[in-house]
Amino acid sequence: MAIPAEQSTSEQDPGATAEPVASQADRDEELARLEDRWRRAVADLDNLRKRYARELEHERTREQSKVAGAWLPIVDNLERAISHAGDESSAVLDGVRNILREAVQVLEHLGYPRDAETGVPFDPERHEVVGVVDQPDRTTGTILDVIRPGYGEGSRQLRPAAVVVSRRKE
Repeated sequence: MAIPAEQSTSEQDPGATAEPVASQADRDEELARLEDRWRRAVADLDNLRKRYARELEHERTREQSKVAGAWLPIVDNLERAISHAGDESSAVLDGVRNILREAVQVLEHLGYPRDAETGVPFDPERHEVVGVVDQPDRTTGTILDVIRPGYGEGSRQLRPAAVVVSRRKE
């Protein structure tokens, strides 16, 4: 049997070229599935941003600690040079004192303030005892002298202060 030329292919087989019509329920289900995937992707991205922010802060703190640790020997050597000079006054010595002051400021800027206070009670979190002196007029455990200053505070301590403390002889 011959097919007339006027008939299109869609008239010959209506299901051959046309897409199957999805029901409204199928479209709603697909939309819900895609929305769920989208929400999960957004939540994953938010969690990733938060994790990277925490890691960045941790790395920043670690690098500050490395830099501050590298500064400590320089600061210690400048203090030794000044202490060996005694009470001399010269332009070179004044320059060294200024350099020391700037180096200590760098440490403070990095979050490691200097701890060289005397007359305060001994705190094992901040101090390391290197000597004990009998002092009947002082409370036991009072800082009498700071041999080597400490830097930092709390959990961000670079090193404790090396101190001499008092004790009462009974």
